[in-house]
Amino acid sequence: MQALLALSRGIDAINLRMGRAVSWVTLLVVLVSAGNALVRKFFHISSNAWLEMQWYMFGAMFLLTAGYTLLKNDHVRVDIIASRLSRRAQVWIEIFGLLFFLMPACLLIMYLSWPVFMDSYLSNEHSSNSGGLIRWPVKLLIPVGFALLVLAGLSHLIKCAGFLLGRCRDPREREGAKSAEEELAEEIAREAQAREAVAVREPDNKGR
Repeated sequence: MQALLALSRGIDAINLRMGRAVSWVTLLVVLVSAGNALVRKFFHISSNAWLEMQWYMFGAMFLLTAGYTLLKNDHVRVDIIASRLSRRAQVWIEIFGLLFFLMPACLLIMYLSWPVFMDSYLSNEHSSNSGGLIRWPVKLLIPVGFALLVLAGLSHLIKCAGFLLGRCRDPREREGAKSAEEELAEEIAREAQAREAVAVREPDNKGR
């Protein structure tokens, strides 16, 4: 089990580095998008290459960080029923989902997307738009992104087994920060409390 947990830590390190690297791509997308908008607005100049670069990077942001998202437990969970079960039962459900849903779907997409990438690479496919970019790099993002997600799923599976054996903590726990769903729920609750406070004050003001 220790060897598997070491493998899990190695996989996590890969996805962690990928997530940090792609965070810089996010900044680059913002700069390129703003630059394109300004050039079109003030100089009436447009470039298909720069426009396509935007959606290349946009695709990289989502595809290459899927594994990082799973690592950080930032994916959406619908635990209406599972949340009522014991922690061990929830982890068993997690294992079932990984083995019968996540992993098969990711492996199938990798299998189907690889020939598409190879055809594009061997033919040196270019965009049909004037001045557009070559196509195979963006098509390579699909199998690579899902390969990273498969690795993240394998790491998560190892940690789930480790938790059931008492070798590691629950892999579904987040490290300190609250999830986006929790933050949204708290924001909705604060807004509801603010509306209630306003509703209580209004009758008092009218009475005066």
